[in-house]
Amino acid sequence: VDYEADFDALAQASESKIVRTYSVIDKNVAQFDPCQVAAEILPAAANKKFQVILGLWAESYESEKAALLPVLTSKYGNTVYALTVGSESLYRGVSACDVFSAIDDARTTFGSIVKRVGTADSWNKFQDGTADPILTGDCPGPKPRPGVTFLLVNAFGYWQGQKINNATATYLDDLQQAMGHIQKLAGLNTVEIWNGETGWPGDNGSNYGEAEAGTQNEATFFQHGVCAALAWGINVFYFEAADETWKPKSVGDSKASADEQHWGALDASRTPKFKLTC
Repeated sequence: VDYEADFDALAQASESKIVRTYSVIDKNVAQFDPCQVAAEILPAAANKKFQVILGLWAESYESEKAALLPVLTSKYGNTVYALTVGSESLYRGVSACDVFSAIDDARTTFGSIVKRVGTADSWNKFQDGTADPILTGDCPGPKPRPGVTFLLVNAFGYWQGQKINNATATYLDDLQQAMGHIQKLAGLNTVEIWNGETGWPGDNGSNYGEAEAGTQNEATFFQHGVCAALAWGINVFYFEAADETWKPKSVGDSKASADEQHWGALDASRTPKFKLTC
């Protein structure tokens, strides 16, 4: 993996200088088993003056923490913007208090280097109260423990099965519902909220309901949806940086398979598929 080339392409195409990852040692990449994500991306990011929101899987937190301990030293204090423990863990059925316990441990373990430690999950898990114990710290264990104040909220008009002409409205409404609940519970301006994922599959991707894959629709959603969220003052992570042609198809609860190879803003050769500025 040539992270420096990735950073050069992203900076040139989008002016972005921050990325997020999902795992410290990603065991899901067959040709790099396991892929030493943190050990490789941090020096590359520091060299290219990028920042990273570094992810750890909540479901395998202890092994992720063990792999990160020798890597995350004070020299990367300005490179790592935040840590996120868990990516859609609540969506997959992990309890909020289990996620909170891992976050709290990460705050203790890495807090002298990284000031922000939070989690990422689907918008509806913040909107419907599933994530409330993470925000309040109201979980078994020593008291008091402060709630989490850094959150990535994932929202997709595509995964709501929306036609492209309604995708932006659905996406922004979902974000607003999640943010409204978070702010009502935690108070205004007390929680830093980012849109952790949004996007649309390009040509050769899979359709979902009335949402049709295609690079033209991908470009339309970026210009209307992503740019609207940015204008609203929300930081957005586009899913994903580049097409990943090595990815197997994903199989959902319905047993239907869907392509995940063509969601990139860049193609597999790091060429922009459409305009990446607003």
